[in-house]
Amino acid sequence: MTTEPVSPMPNRAPMGTGLQQTRIAAVLATNSAPEQYRPDLSQVVAAADTLVANGVRCLALAPAGNTLSALEHLAGRLPDGVDLGLAAVLAPEGVVRAANAGARFVMSPHVAPDVVHAARGCGLASYPGAMTPSEVHLGWRTGATAVQLFPGAPVGPGYLATLRRALPDIPVIPGGGIALDDVTGWLAAGAAAVVLGRSLVGDALLPGGDLQSLGVRTRLACAAAGNAPG
Repeated sequence: MTTEPVSPMPNRAPMGTGLQQTRIAAVLATNSAPEQYRPDLSQVVAAADTLVANGVRCLALAPAGNTLSALEHLAGRLPDGVDLGLAAVLAPEGVVRAANAGARFVMSPHVAPDVVHAARGCGLASYPGAMTPSEVHLGWRTGATAVQLFPGAPVGPGYLATLRRALPDIPVIPGGGIALDDVTGWLAAGAAAVVLGRSLVGDALLPGGDLQSLGVRTRLACAAAGNAPG
């Protein structure tokens, strides 16, 4: 039995330069806060500014009531070289809305071919979530920029290392519960980059959130990624 080779797609959207350079994607998830609370625009902007000022060059916003307006606002003020996107996109309509608001990429928790195709049509990079080798392969063959190993925390870097031996040509980015202390291990295991959410953002989106501590965590994460092999 032969396995059909994975071939590159000529119109696959490239990974953003910000993510390539730093290998850290920060998800500003509003569900980092209690369910009854949604941060206002000023809090999202303050957290985004802190992340960028301390080295992050790839940001994604998680869906919430004000996400698209926040995305549009950030797209107009963040410096060049910062990749901005929308996380947890489940349908093609979400891709179009993200593109219209200024996003450069979308993330999904699963492999949805119609979402990946919509992203390609809008010129956006796409990072669908997958767990098994079959799902990872499908995400890549569908035209994803890279495949997000999601959720990554339950399986750990050892799983990724094994997966990469089986599918060495597919760039994989772990996300979902990734701890700051594990950034080096994931990158050493072959991750193209790492997605950090709650472990990085902490309480920054809560009233009185500690932006100074966010800055410290950001510098540590970026330093770990910069010093990791790969």
